[in-house]
This record gives sequence, structure tokens and C-alpha cells, in this order.
Amino acid sequence: MRLYRFTARLVLPFALVRLWWRSRNDAEYAPRWTERLGYGGPIAGAPIWVHAVSVGETRAAAPLIRALLDDCPQTPVLVTTTTLTGAAQVAMLFGEGVIHRFAPFDLPGAVARFLDRTRPRVAIILETEIWPQLFATLARRRVPVFLANVRLSERSFRRYQRIPRLIAAALGVPAVIAAQSQADAMRLRALGAPAARVHVTGNMKFELSPTAGLREAAQALRLAWGERPVWVAASTHQGEEEVVLTAHRVLQETFPRLLLVLVPRHPERFEAVGKMVRSGGMVVVARSAGGPVTDDTEVLLGDTMGELMLFFAAADCAFIGGSLVATGGHNPLEALALGVPVVFGPHMFNFDEVARLTRSAGAGVQVADEDGLIAALRTYLGDPEARRAASESGEALVRTHQGALGRTRALLAPFLTSPAPSSEGP
Repeated sequence: MRLYRFTARLVLPFALVRLWWRSRNDAEYAPRWTERLGYGGPIAGAPIWVHAVSVGETRAAAPLIRALLDDCPQTPVLVTTTTLTGAAQVAMLFGEGVIHRFAPFDLPGAVARFLDRTRPRVAIILETEIWPQLFATLARRRVPVFLANVRLSERSFRRYQRIPRLIAAALGVPAVIAAQSQADAMRLRALGAPAARVHVTGNMKFELSPTAGLREAAQALRLAWGERPVWVAASTHQGEEEVVLTAHRVLQETFPRLLLVLVPRHPERFEAVGKMVRSGGMVVVARSAGGPVTDDTEVLLGDTMGELMLFFAAADCAFIGGSLVATGGHNPLEALALGVPVVFGPHMFNFDEVARLTRSAGAGVQVADEDGLIAALRTYLGDPEARRAASESGEALVRTHQGALGRTRALLAPFLTSPAPSSEGP
């Protein structure tokens, strides 16, 4: 732990410079960056604390957070994220129904200040957020730690094996570790998590249902676009847009009126991606500009927050980004829940189990490169029967694997009804 703290302190100056830079360029973040150091006003009422790093984790946590709001209406719910996009997602989903803070750095002072001000009754940490200093401090303060929806890829497992004592100590703290799959559970136990505390609950990302009015809004959008084939390139990363745009050009030879909805993963790249499309000679409309998508429009740039589900619902098929580059892919389940066939690249290690299930169900295709992407999209766009079969398979896959929320709630219930700890401590 001493070496870990020393390393964290070495990194801190660079992190502070980055925070300062981000605060200069984001008016909403500027008054709040000190929350990463544990500062912020006190929160009364011993809140239930849910930590979700960014957008994907926040979406996965949303059904659980809604359940907590229903089950414990008198207890405040605190949601932390580490990213601005995660904060925006919390605001969009819950408004003032929850309290949002940026999570503190995993340093003794920052963690202590955060806990002094929030004093949670339980800490619910989503997915693979293993923070040794935070866990040790929560244990000293007798705040129960509940790891929910935990996934641990083979890649992360090998990385954690390099620091076995530190990870084993951290994994000894949570009272419950709710793993997504048996493979995740096995890896967690191999790293030192007490076997009796590890439970397989399934993946809460399957707990999806279209919001009221979503399909109607998508139909209206599709009507406004005209009678033309549409595909979405969702959550793309640097190095993927070039491939996507080339594929679009090739596909236009077969489908001349084809529309691409291009949604970069990170908002700070919206402008650069828009320039890239225009420099390639394509007619592009930015969603944020509010202009119409005309017959001449080739690309709609999805440069708004919170509309990806709408774009999925209005599309014939979708490419899931972060998978043609070694990022690890993103979650295809939102598209599948809406009956949209998916295509993803070879790098899906962050969602390896979901990718396997998708392939096995015939709800999507994994490709190796640009040629494979073009071939898969051409099939889905040009073959209504193949598209229908994949659509039905995707919806059935999501329905079949639901239930993680109920199992998680059952494990969590004792911690919600027990007296809140004082949360005071060194």
C-alpha cells in the first residue's frame, strides 16, 4: 500500500494540471473540479452511494438506481462519476432526483475529505473499479462495500496479477461481490476475493427496456429522413472514423441513398470528426445544429448527448465502435434490445461474454477489418430476411438474460435496512 500511495502522489501533479486545463475549457466543470480532491458541501441523511465511472457504467446502473429510489424514498442517493460525460448522463437520467459528485482521487486526504462530507451508509461500486485506498478507508470506517455488476476481462486479470498482494487486500474488503458471469467470478477468486462473498448475478446491462415514446420518436425521425436505408456507427474512436467513412463510400455504390449516423464516443472530438467528414467531400449535417436531413445529406453527425438509443431505434443496423481499434469495444445490448442487428470488430475484450452471446444467437457479426465490416453491413442493409432474423434474435437474447437486477437487489437489501455507520474515522 505504501508503494501504491507513493505512486499515486507522483501522478497527482499531472492529474491536477489536467483538471485545471479541463476547468478552463468547460464552464460547468470549472467550479467543481475540487470535488476530485474530496471537497464539496456536506450531504445529510447517510446517503446510499453508487459509483459509476462514466456513461456506460451509469447506463448499466440506471435500473438499480431507480430501484433504490423506489425502495428507499426517504434516503438520498449519491451518484459519483469520474468523467464529464458520466455527469451529463446522470443529469439526463435523474435530474435532481439524485445527488451527483465527482469521485475523489484514490489518495488518503481526498478519500477522507469525501467521506467526511458524504458519510454514506453503503458504497455500491459498479463494474471493475478496485481502488485500494478507498476500500481500506471504507473498511476502517465500517462502511459496507458492495461491488455490483463486476466484470473482469482476461486482460485485466493478467494486469492485476502483477500486484497480487495489493489486489488481494482490496478484494478482501467488499461484503458482496456480484459478478456478471462464472468466468468473472473465477478470476476474482483467483485474485484473492473470498469465495463465499462472490456471487454470480448476471449482467445488469441486459436490464433494458425502451423508454416511453422512444419508438414513436424514432419513427418520426425516420419519416423526416425519407425512405432510405440507415446505419449507425456508434461510439467510434480515433482511427475508426476513417474506416467507417470508407465503408460508407463503398456501400453507397450499392445503396445510393444510404444515410450514415456517425456518433463519436467523446464529445471533445465532435468538431474534429465533423471536419474530417467535410474534408472528404461528404455532405454532413450536425444534429446539434438542428438543420434538416435532406436527400443530399450523406452523414448525420450525432454530436448531442443522450440520443444514441434514439438513433439505434431509427436505424436498420449498427456498428459498435471501440472494436476496430484496441479499445475493447462498447456495449451492443442497447441496439440489440431495440431489434437492431450489430457489427463489431475484433477488439471486444471489455465485452467478451456479450460479444460471444451475440454471435451465438445470430444477433450480430464480428469482423476482422474494413472488408468484413462492408460485407456484414451489405448483408444487413440488402437482405430484409437476414435483418429480421438478427433483429428477433437480439431482442430474444436480451429478454433471456434479464434478471440480474432482481438478484442484485436481493443481495443488497440487508445493507439498506441496517443502521447507517457513523462513517467517522482516521
